[in-house]
Amino acid sequence: MSYIVRRGLSTLIPPKIASPQGIGAAQDAARMTRVVSFYEKLPRGPAETPKPRGLMERYQARYFGDNPSSAPIWHTILAVGLMGYSFEYYFHLRHHKNNAH
Repeated sequence: MSYIVRRGLSTLIPPKIASPQGIGAAQDAARMTRVVSFYEKLPRGPAETPKPRGLMERYQARYFGDNPSSAPIWHTILAVGLMGYSFEYYFHLRHHKNNAH
C-alpha cells in the first residue's frame, strides 16, 4: 500500500481503532471501552446554528439568510447616493450657500 492510500484511510478510521492491537485483543479490552465511551459522549444529530452576534452578522442573517431579499442592493444605492451628495456639498455646494456664482 502506498503512503498516500494509507494516509487517506487513516483519516477515516480513528487511530485507536485502526491499530491492529486494538481490534479484538483481550488485553486491550479496557482501551476499547475508553474508545467506546469517548464516542458515546459525542453529540448526536445536527449541530445548532450559532446566533449572530455582531452588526454585520445580524445584517447578513436578516437579508442573506433563509429568506434573501433585494434590500442590500437598495441600501448600497442609498449609501452611495448619500455619500456622493455629502462630498458634493462639502467640496462645492457649501461655498455657494450665500452667494451666487
